[in-house]
Amino acid sequence: MIKNTKISFEFFPPKTAEGMQKLRDTRAKLAKFKPEFFSVTFGAGGSTRDRTMNTVLEIQAEGFGAAPHISCISSSKEEIRDLLQAYQAHEINRLVALRGDIPSGEVSAGDFRYAAELVEFIRAETGEYFHIEVAAYPEFHPEARTPAADLLNLKHKMDAGANSAITQYFYNTDAYFRFMDQCSAAGINIPIIPGVMPIYNITQLARFSSVCGAEIPRWLKMRLEEYGDDIASLRAFGLDVVSELCETLQASGVQSLHFYTLNQAGVISNILENIGY
Repeated sequence: MIKNTKISFEFFPPKTAEGMQKLRDTRAKLAKFKPEFFSVTFGAGGSTRDRTMNTVLEIQAEGFGAAPHISCISSSKEEIRDLLQAYQAHEINRLVALRGDIPSGEVSAGDFRYAAELVEFIRAETGEYFHIEVAAYPEFHPEARTPAADLLNLKHKMDAGANSAITQYFYNTDAYFRFMDQCSAAGINIPIIPGVMPIYNITQLARFSSVCGAEIPRWLKMRLEEYGDDIASLRAFGLDVVSELCETLQASGVQSLHFYTLNQAGVISNILENIGY
């Protein structure tokens, strides 16, 4: 492990008291890796607004860096303004700014159409107070018209004031490296942090990937399917695959990794231990 590699972890806000306790246990296990921050997702249309904030404030109270996600679809400028003011009041100074998914059955899209508009609004309201992370897609956003349009969208977010980006997960490192070359050619010079998804089971991974546009390479998909109900062997294989992916990224000079935890610590702890963290 390269000694100066930074890591961060993403959580989702639990719905139950039991889920909150499980997340506390997960945080305690991951805290030993001294992450730069924990991020907390924001449900479609702001459906988890209060739970996201409560989780973020609990993380902060434990002495960790906390970065709430804010998605703007179905939100008014006033709602986002209130949220920004609340986070400022609690001295939260890092955000993950996203467009977000349109909730099922939602009619109004709110005052924002794109994440770049949200970033621009945050800067207009709060100046340089927040470090703003945005999303990037090495294998292209599922709604992108063309690869060029997708890249231009990231540039719009940077020009609006984003400090850095976190990618959708991927298992093809060449896709990430090509994407970084394209970003450089397009004048996108903010840090772009690889997002890393551990492999828990093939059904879950296939479902996530179909929604977010991440590719499961054919060789990987077939190997995972071959394990069938042998979850222990599947996870051991997945652990090797993702550990090697992280090592390849580090060897190329990547200095930060962002892990999608699904509120679990075990597999990620094993990955980090595998790569000598």
